[in-house]
Amino acid sequence: MVTRIPLRRHEDERGWFMELMRASELPKPVRQANLARSRRGVIRALHYHERGQDDLFLCLHGMVRVVVLDRDTGETFTEDIGDDNPVAIYVPGTMAHGYEALTDCLFCYFVTEEYDPADPDEHGVPWNDPRVVDLWSTKSPILSARDEV
Repeated sequence: MVTRIPLRRHEDERGWFMELMRASELPKPVRQANLARSRRGVIRALHYHERGQDDLFLCLHGMVRVVVLDRDTGETFTEDIGDDNPVAIYVPGTMAHGYEALTDCLFCYFVTEEYDPADPDEHGVPWNDPRVVDLWSTKSPILSARDEV
């Protein structure tokens, strides 16, 4: 099940402070942190992990649309997160998941397994799969070569 974790900003005259995650609140321990910068219109398409790597998504700057597909039931989840909605989204890795940059953005995701380039546990679902194609805000995304398939 996808878990939505509201983030609280503590503001004063200096700016603000916000906790991004607490290991004690997550179902599995985090093993790696990743950071991506994306231009508006980029979709980092749906992928999933057979061995169960989970992801905790956070948008540090800008806005992104998180899209999740339960491959077994066809149920979907989507939420716009970032500057206007400070929320973290915890996604079980067996669900297909990805995001669209609604603005230029800085996106962070914590994962429960370290990436192994010799044996990557990444499998794809096309961004334009009929179960999710209408969830994106764009019909002509900027994609990597891998995500175009």
